[in-house]
Amino acid sequence: MFVGHALAAFALVAVVARRLGERPARALTFGVVAALFAAAPDVDIGYALVGVVSGLGAGAGALGLADSFWSTGNLVHRAVTHSLVVAPVVALAAAAWVDGRASARVVALALAAGLVAVTTTVSGALGAFVTVAFVAVALALAEGVRRRSDLTPRAAFALALAGLASHPFGDLFTGEPPAFLYPLPVDVVTARVSLSADPTLHLLGAFAVELATIWAAALVWSRLRAERDGRGTRMLDVPRRVDPLAVAGAGYAAGAFLIPAPTLDLSYPFVFTVLAVGAVGIAPVRIRRRGRAALSPEFARPGAERALFTGLTAVTFAWLGYLLAYLAGIA
Repeated sequence: MFVGHALAAFALVAVVARRLGERPARALTFGVVAALFAAAPDVDIGYALVGVVSGLGAGAGALGLADSFWSTGNLVHRAVTHSLVVAPVVALAAAAWVDGRASARVVALALAAGLVAVTTTVSGALGAFVTVAFVAVALALAEGVRRRSDLTPRAAFALALAGLASHPFGDLFTGEPPAFLYPLPVDVVTARVSLSADPTLHLLGAFAVELATIWAAALVWSRLRAERDGRGTRMLDVPRRVDPLAVAGAGYAAGAFLIPAPTLDLSYPFVFTVLAVGAVGIAPVRIRRRGRAALSPEFARPGAERALFTGLTAVTFAWLGYLLAYLAGIA
């Protein structure tokens, strides 16, 4: 869900902003800011690089490095950065930083220092290290918001909170449940949400959730850009933007017989190869010409929307083809 967290926040915030009467360009800005903050909690996975370095030193292969990455990263992942208690504090610090005045920045740094002190007490030096990285990313994003937008501190707080607080819920399908109330010793959710007793069908279901999130963000982005540029508001006019080549993604069904059945513990061969199918979106498209000119075909790179929707459609066909092939195999 690394990408899904940000895109879910973007789609949700942008749609709500537009429904509340904001201009399309403004709604896009709101969505992008919320998306950036929604991605920030995963800074804690950076600690996993320690495991990768150790794995490289031990001569581990690709799967061994992946195991080292997650086993090390999960020591701190989904704790302080995924807390609904911590999120408002970080959002408030970010808003104070956006304010820009010296007194407000003192408040931002004081909030950050207090948060580091608490996490040091609860989780030791490693927790403090992760918190410093988390707050540093949030303040860096706040500085970008201050410099490149005219958002008020109040708006920055709302958008940062929307992004930070929405993030943990996306992890309920794919990993250990987040520590929603960290640093309080209370477990709100004790197990991940199961989509199927079959581990492969669960993984395919979780992938479908992520794929649906990407589709939602793409459609919202496309509609708001069209409204901003005065090109109409037909949100679902997708077929016109999809190259017929996308249907080739269905051929990925053969993957059910060529790669190990994917699970949360062994998802990389499936995830990386199925996403690679989306590369058809950037394949050159033929320029339609009439008369004799049509005898000498000319090709050009597709535009951003055509590439995006063609790639997404190809990946969707690939996922569906694999799912049907897997179901046929276990029937």
